Amino acid sequence: MRMSLDPQFAPLHQPVHDFVFAQAASAARPLVIGLQAPQGAGKTTLVTHLLRRLTARGVRGAGVSIDDFYLTRAEQLELAAAHPGNPYLEHRGYPGTHDIALGTHTLRSLKGITAGTSIRVPVYDKSAHGGRGDRAPESEWRVVEGPLDVVVVEGWMLGFTPVPDSALPDPMMAAPNQALAQYAAWYALVDQWIVLRAAAPEFVLEWRVEAEERMKASGKPGLSREAIEDYVRRFLPAYRTYATGLANAGPADLTITMGLDRRPI
Repeated sequence: MRMSLDPQFAPLHQPVHDFVFAQAASAARPLVIGLQAPQGAGKTTLVTHLLRRLTARGVRGAGVSIDDFYLTRAEQLELAAAHPGNPYLEHRGYPGTHDIALGTHTLRSLKGITAGTSIRVPVYDKSAHGGRGDRAPESEWRVVEGPLDVVVVEGWMLGFTPVPDSALPDPMMAAPNQALAQYAAWYALVDQWIVLRAAAPEFVLEWRVEAEERMKASGKPGLSREAIEDYVRRFLPAYRTYATGLANAGPADLTITMGLDRRPI
């Protein structure tokens, strides 16, 4: 059975799908694909469509977001209290706001899953606490059954690595920058890298506002436009500092630069 792509998404999705199909045809199983893409760029939609097309080809796949490895709300509040006045650690999102051990355990389990076994994958509820988010109870986590041929792990900062403190645009980014070193445990489990890059960091603000508005339109609670703009603007220094490739995590195997319409340039 052949599944066609929605014309709205085809220009961006098709080259990504073609790359994954080609890699999955010859790689050892399961193949772990790391997808780095800006907030609001459509990562979830892309991965959802990709997994459907893999299934149609008889390829068993699973997707996971690093968002699901965020600290619990209580842990995030403790982190913010330990760094008073630091805008980069006040809310979820930046390096340092994830549970590294949880992410490492989950990715290793997905990579090692075998036939007849299953694992629970964490779920993060972004609508909880008025849009500030919290990890869902374990009873609500997703169940993934083995075996798998492809695992796609995606995140806005997946692949970012520390830079010298002298290269930081804001001294308060020092703590998140240092925390990036811990994410190497995740990167070591990735076999192939895909990078979707915004032609201008400012595009991310518009994309993320759109995503929040869609979530609220669906009936879920979310942040006000003013709150989400304040939240996203805190990430622009990170995009300018780190999003120039994969740095020390290794060269990207596929890189696509997107315009404001999210189409490849």
